[in-house]
Amino acid sequence: MEKHPVVIIGAGPAGLTSAYQLVKQGIKPIVLEKADKVGGIARTEIYKGYRFDIGGHRFYTKVEEVQKLWQEVLGEDFLKVPRMSRIYYRNRFFNYPLSIFNTLSNIGIIESLLILLSYFKAQLWPCPQEDTLDQWVTNRFGSRLYKIFFKTYTEKVWGIPCNKIQAEWAAQRIKGLSLKTAILNALFGSNDTKTLIKEFDYPALGPGMMWEKFQEAVDSKGGQVCLNTGVIRIEREGNHINKIIAQKDGETFQIAGENFISTMPVTTLIDRLDPPAPDEVIQAAKSLNYRNFIIVSLIIDAKDLFPDNWIYVHSSEVKVGRIQNFKNWSPEMVPDANKTCLGMEYFCSYGDEIWTMSDSELLDLATTEIARLGLAEANKVEDGVVLRQAKAYPVYDRDYRQHLQVIQKYLENFDNLQTIGRNGMHRYNNQDHSMLTGMLAVRNLLGENNDLWEVNTERSYYEEFTKDDLKNQKALQVLETKS
Repeated sequence: MEKHPVVIIGAGPAGLTSAYQLVKQGIKPIVLEKADKVGGIARTEIYKGYRFDIGGHRFYTKVEEVQKLWQEVLGEDFLKVPRMSRIYYRNRFFNYPLSIFNTLSNIGIIESLLILLSYFKAQLWPCPQEDTLDQWVTNRFGSRLYKIFFKTYTEKVWGIPCNKIQAEWAAQRIKGLSLKTAILNALFGSNDTKTLIKEFDYPALGPGMMWEKFQEAVDSKGGQVCLNTGVIRIEREGNHINKIIAQKDGETFQIAGENFISTMPVTTLIDRLDPPAPDEVIQAAKSLNYRNFIIVSLIIDAKDLFPDNWIYVHSSEVKVGRIQNFKNWSPEMVPDANKTCLGMEYFCSYGDEIWTMSDSELLDLATTEIARLGLAEANKVEDGVVLRQAKAYPVYDRDYRQHLQVIQKYLENFDNLQTIGRNGMHRYNNQDHSMLTGMLAVRNLLGENNDLWEVNTERSYYEEFTKDDLKNQKALQVLETKS
């Protein structure tokens, strides 16, 4: 049985960041990854030379330590990419960020006035509570704009009504944005809101390039990144993890460790514990929900289809939720400059209509819908591939918080286990926040006491961090240079 100072489950952004930080300290961890490549949901897939993301990953952060780490690992392989995205709604394209003239011409003067009246009504008589997403958005945009631009797309993504989605999701993803700030941005070009940034960094060969560089660095400094290695059991004595039972190529083996860091879905972590967790913890884990993701990548015989990096599809007439144009992220994502590769993104759940479709049915659906939207001719679609990503998005439904608190309270009792990353914490983190939890977990191993659950809470939203703010954030004090 092998024994390691630190055992890390998962080689996504959080797990690899932890491993990289450890080897820089001379500590040699082992990383167990069940997939055949690193990066998790931030990996880059390749099909016949065409490269594509699992959802599109911008490299943009206000957390200085994360930015430094990206530059340290990837360096000159970063591209500066101008951001262009639009919303497709009622057979029209709306600029996003908002453009006054574009919006007026698409909606019309009367509808625009009704939207403003609805907004003023929300300012005068706001929803007294902001527990759910519809209440949160309505208070900032008015009910009319909420129904036009937010309701259809959000429910397409999550598969449940907006009044059953917790406001926390909106607070994390679009904090700082309101109709007032959107109009000011459109009129004066000011742009401090996360979702409205005008350019971002991007690896020349896709986000997976970053995590492959992390993997190389870990391996070169004595750590181990083991691919195609699944964790089938986590053995414990009370609140202390002793070892992991893993499997690779049909062979089962044991790995002992002094400390453990897990990025696997927290529901799976609870399921793998031996002896089992208490019944109430198991039930809480079973009650947490996820949203799955399918990307249908279409190879199209066309040099230029549209200028956007991605398009949000708010129309309910089609099932596709978002469309990526990977060539516009980086020219190197497409091997033939005369072709285009589009990622048709579908959000679904286990057992529903889209998830159970065959690959050929999904390719037909995507081809039909791209033509219906007027973005490409169906007869120009030459080839395509389907990729399914289970548990891509942790769902913030009405009861998720109480279930997560049961699990969190239980896991906090373990003396040598930390959970990090999006799935490890059941939190809709971006990759920089996932990296931040990985950095802080390592610093905890080195003697600090950082509350990982404070990362990416509403009050510590990273787009609003300033130097002074950082000093007052308990979970982020370690980002300040030590004297």
